[in-house]
Amino acid sequence: MSRVGKRPIDIPDGVKVTVNGQSVHIEGPGGKLTRRVSPPIEVKLSDNRIIVERLRDTRQGRSLHGLTRTLLANMVEGVTAGFEKALEIHGVGYRAEVKERRLTLRLGSSNPVNFDLPEGVEIDTSREAQITHVKVKGIDKQVVGEVAAQLRAIYPPESYKGKGIRYSGETVRRKAGKAAAT
Repeated sequence: MSRVGKRPIDIPDGVKVTVNGQSVHIEGPGGKLTRRVSPPIEVKLSDNRIIVERLRDTRQGRSLHGLTRTLLANMVEGVTAGFEKALEIHGVGYRAEVKERRLTLRLGSSNPVNFDLPEGVEIDTSREAQITHVKVKGIDKQVVGEVAAQLRAIYPPESYKGKGIRYSGETVRRKAGKAAAT
């Protein structure tokens, strides 16, 4: 049996969980999230805990057991504390600014790059020296990670000068230029 799937999820104060068949609704101070659970999995509520069980011991049931429990735990954490991904923009003159649900990136090209923010995601920007810090915040972990990945894909860090958009704490392996090769 799945070790992760066996662990119950504690429901903190201020969070309301409703199970309606295969649909789970979680509402908290951060917002509302809904997820549809696959048929070989059953979700139950007991003693202020969420319990995830599998109905059949099939390959699909075993594979979805721990996954479903983790997704529901992330939903509970998202509506209480939320999720955040930090990005850094490295480069002289590179900057980011947010206006009316649109992130404008100036990354050294002649035209700025505009990125429309999806619902449920907020972005904060700050600037220190030559590095612009961008924080992607939201209650849905998957959406926050996807938006951060899309922003990084606009200008991934290049290996010669290190310019570009990278995750905070990410190390970029630098290559030697032409002069060092001789």
